Amino acid sequence: MNHLVIDMTHGGVKIAISLAKEGKNILAYDLYNTLNDIDAKMLHIYNVDLIQLNALAEFRGDMNIIYPIHMPLRFKDITIHNPNLNYTFQTHHEIICELLKDWGNDFPKIEVTGVKGKTSTVFLLKEILADENPLILSSLGAMLFEDRNRIMLKRNISITPANIKETIDLAYKIANPICKIADGIVESENLRRYNSAIFESSLGVSGIGDVGVLLNIVEDYPIGKSKSSASKAKKQVFRCNTVVCQKEAYDTYYQDIAHDKVNTFSLTDKNSNLYLNNVTYTLDETTMDITYNNVKTINDNAISGKLSLSAFAPGKHNISNVLGAILTALSLEIPKNKIINGIQNYKGIPGRTNKKQIENITIIEEINPGINTKAIEESINMISDFNDYLIVIGGDYGITCEEIDEKKVSEFLDNQNCDIILTGDVGSSIYKKMSNKCQLIKDYNEIYDIALKSNKNLLFIYRSDYRKLKQR
Repeated sequence: MNHLVIDMTHGGVKIAISLAKEGKNILAYDLYNTLNDIDAKMLHIYNVDLIQLNALAEFRGDMNIIYPIHMPLRFKDITIHNPNLNYTFQTHHEIICELLKDWGNDFPKIEVTGVKGKTSTVFLLKEILADENPLILSSLGAMLFEDRNRIMLKRNISITPANIKETIDLAYKIANPICKIADGIVESENLRRYNSAIFESSLGVSGIGDVGVLLNIVEDYPIGKSKSSASKAKKQVFRCNTVVCQKEAYDTYYQDIAHDKVNTFSLTDKNSNLYLNNVTYTLDETTMDITYNNVKTINDNAISGKLSLSAFAPGKHNISNVLGAILTALSLEIPKNKIINGIQNYKGIPGRTNKKQIENITIIEEINPGINTKAIEESINMISDFNDYLIVIGGDYGITCEEIDEKKVSEFLDNQNCDIILTGDVGSSIYKKMSNKCQLIKDYNEIYDIALKSNKNLLFIYRSDYRKLKQR
């Protein structure tokens, strides 16, 4: 059988080479024409032939098409070049699951997807599993936490399914260095330095997770030139053994799916497996009482109970991430004390939502490419005393598809009795629509000195890619 891997841009090179190493006959199609010289040379070394789709006319027999879930092509755009082939189709997610079928049967594996909150939830789970040296793939990079110390495996790496295998391979290389001796090369013993794994995925999951987590579908955006949608892609989470899913997303999109182990969570819906009884929000620390009922675990048990804990979660969207992480941990039968301590140890993510101290002031940063109108309002509503805080709002456009309703934000800010500074392209646009003019500054870096000089805590809400901020 021939296998055609489509899309070298989003992990296809890794998939093609991995399959070729298994002795399979592999073809590759560079859908977006982005293949660099190094990757092209690697494909050549492993006898992977680069072809155009019209070259399918030269083949006979079976042809397995391995494609990304967001592929803009229709199946008939491929098969039209040779209708006589016996075609089968697999997503990149499915082939990664197949490649890793014999990996990691003796430690917990978690896959996390959703429209919002994926990275935060990964690092909440990292705190809960801190004693298990978690191996992580996230939008912040591929990394291993060994004895709570971070080892960065690869910083600039996307959260495509192929990079799950890339992360595992990178961890293998640092645990198993190759030793050169006089008679040749001898590889050291097959060692593993992690006892848990957490993988973030943008469009669904591969299915290798003991628990697959679907945080939300706050926006069912189109993919693949509108041939599919976020909700359809993320439906792959139900390929995992146990599923944790936001109740509202499950009710809207997935009630028709037959699966024996689905656990749902919600801020308000008491028909879910885990929900809030009471919550007291603040920017600094949020306390909550949680009830969970009939949570189906990976060990085929059903557990119920209550939890009371505190968390750094300045807003409802942050609390929802906390609930998803807690329900995931319960599904894995992690002890309650580890869950509580892990959540309380979480202080946010540098360059994302986080809390820190500079001299005598507290700084809450909400930096995210997905910040929208609702997130701005919820963050500001967490402030109990406006006299204590300086509020800074700004950011960049062109970050995600979801834009900010400037008119709605400007009206909201006009009604706030607090010190507000606007910055960046987003801040400038909001400023023009406000009736009660506030301070507008060009360089956001000035806000920290302003807060210190005024002896005020700082709430910094900035819509940007964290990597872009760090490069400034």
